[in-house]
Amino acid sequence: MASSSNSSAFLVSLLGGRSSTHTLAVTRFWRHQAPPPVGGRNLALLWRWKRKNKNSSFVVFSKKQEENALRYNKLGDSDLLISEITLGTMTYGRQNTEKEAHELLSYAFERGINALDTAEVYPVPPQEETQGRTDLYIASWLKTQPRDKVILATKVSGYSERTTYLRDSGEVLRVDAANIRESVEKSLKRLNTDYIDLLQIHWPDRYVPLFGEYIYDPSKWRPSVPFAEQLRGFQELIDQGKVRYIGVSNETSYGVMELVHAAKDGGLPKIVSIQNSYSMLVRCKFEIDLLEACHPNNHNIGLLAYSPLAGGSLTGKYLDTNSEAAKKGRFNLFPGYMERYNKSFAKEVTTKYLEVAKKHGLSLVELALAFVRDRSFVTSSIIGATSVDQLREDIDAFLTTERPLPPEVVQDIEYIFKRYKDPATD
Repeated sequence: MASSSNSSAFLVSLLGGRSSTHTLAVTRFWRHQAPPPVGGRNLALLWRWKRKNKNSSFVVFSKKQEENALRYNKLGDSDLLISEITLGTMTYGRQNTEKEAHELLSYAFERGINALDTAEVYPVPPQEETQGRTDLYIASWLKTQPRDKVILATKVSGYSERTTYLRDSGEVLRVDAANIRESVEKSLKRLNTDYIDLLQIHWPDRYVPLFGEYIYDPSKWRPSVPFAEQLRGFQELIDQGKVRYIGVSNETSYGVMELVHAAKDGGLPKIVSIQNSYSMLVRCKFEIDLLEACHPNNHNIGLLAYSPLAGGSLTGKYLDTNSEAAKKGRFNLFPGYMERYNKSFAKEVTTKYLEVAKKHGLSLVELALAFVRDRSFVTSSIIGATSVDQLREDIDAFLTTERPLPPEVVQDIEYIFKRYKDPATD
């Protein structure tokens, strides 16, 4: 571990006087100075939590504590150092009140999370009456925060015939310069900020299979806005200082490659991130070939994994349809919503993962979140919660579950995956 003028590394015997096999590496820091993040670990946070009584001159951290601290990763080619957890906000304004939203945001950021993700269409399920509330709730919270300490990510909607209310014209949404400009201007106003750190295309302008659809249907092909034209729309806003970086969401390898080549050929901004669904129930779409395209040695595009708990399925709460947790869950609040996870086969495979978790003394949440956390290609996991208790459980799963998961746990996960692949597909 790196040292500084205010710290010194030393070995302390756990069982005084015994052999070196019972020693643990620790580091101590002067109480008056919190150590900076080291190796992507937020020791400053631990400093606040783990300090000794006021009479102590030193704060002591064990190697184990360091391993359990929240980590930070560089997002693609950007200079954004993003926490391995990003707070998802899509329930704010429908399932969560403004007060609850503020409690969730504060809890997350007080524990080292430095990024939040929203979208112009939020909250979800989308409807005209509630559209934009999520941003308004975030804005009122942002007033109390140093803006430069918050990585704010939002999304411009892709092609849509259903959410035409998002545009003043009332026309079908497209990912062209005019739509991008209007989307960003409205987002900035709602969020009450001068700039967006990461602007993402929520879903492509062209036809692609989305949200549980798995197979590309050639008959659904339609003309789309050229990739270079899309990037020129983003370039305008970057030049104006209203957007720092751009990314994509719900994208395919074809889209990633076309955008990368268009950026290179035209001297246009390159995407730095991709926000796609990724969990123990949804792996194939990313692992088969997107992983190769996004690899750091290829195009270096960071994965922001959304739905690492598969819409709540991997909490196990929907396995008992009569439980209070299931009744209060969004699958039941919004019939038809994310039904791909509520199908019998997905539930059957979820039960098998639950058995793996129990076998190794873990909760299903710990198993699911640690699995995504440990994937080398995941930059950050987007986690949403409707209560502080849920958020606490999720954050604790990152910080307290053994890192990385032991080989025998991973082996059991892979055993199930090889037999069932992705059950949450149409």
